[in-house]
Amino acid sequence: MIHELRTYTLYPGKQGEYLKLNLEVGRKVRGDNYGILRGSWTTEFGTLNQYVHLWEYPSLDERERLRGELAKNDAWTREYVPKIRALMIAQENKILSPQLPLQPPASPVGLYELRTYRAQTGRIGEWLGHFKNIMPVREKFSRNVGVWQTEMGQLNEAVHMWAYKDLNERAIVRASAVADPDWQAFLGRATPLLLEMKSVILVPAPSSPMK
Repeated sequence: MIHELRTYTLYPGKQGEYLKLNLEVGRKVRGDNYGILRGSWTTEFGTLNQYVHLWEYPSLDERERLRGELAKNDAWTREYVPKIRALMIAQENKILSPQLPLQPPASPVGLYELRTYRAQTGRIGEWLGHFKNIMPVREKFSRNVGVWQTEMGQLNEAVHMWAYKDLNERAIVRASAVADPDWQAFLGRATPLLLEMKSVILVPAPSSPMK
C-alpha cells in the first residue's frame, strides 16, 4: 500500500470557489473509483490558500493504472480539470510509505497537524525507528493519525499527522508530552538526526472523509 499526499496552492481569494467545485463536481466524478480519498484539508496556519489531500493506492503500478483511467473520463478532463486549473498557482505531490497503520479519528475533530521532518542523509530510518518505539508514550497524550516515509518527493523525510479538538488541546497535549521523561529521552536521541522541521495546521475540507 502507498499514500499520495498532494498539495495545491491556490490564488488568494479562490479557495472557496475551488472547494465548491471539488465538492460538487470533482468528488462526484471521481469518487473512490480511481484511488481512495482518505482525507482533505485546507491550511489554517503555515502557507495559506492551500488544499491538501491524501490518497491511498494498493501499489505504484495500480496508481498509474487508475490515474490513466481517470484521464480517460470526459467528465473529469472536460468539466472539472479546466475549471480548477485556472485557480491554482502550484501543485506538489509526495509518494509516502506508511510506517504505522493509518488511524482516522472515530469522531470529528476540530483540526489536524501535519508535521514534516527532514533527517540527515541516510538517517531517516534511524529516526523513524526511535519514533515508532516511543509512540506508546506519545499516544498517552493524543493518538497518532499517520506516520510515513517519503519515497518520492523530498527524500530523507518523515511525515506524521495528529488530530486535536482545537489549538488549546494541542498546547496542553504538547506540554504534557514534553514533561514526560521518556519523551525527553527520545528527543535527546532523535532530534540530533534532524535537519529541518515543519508544521502546518489543517482544517477538514467539506469533501473530507476525515472530519
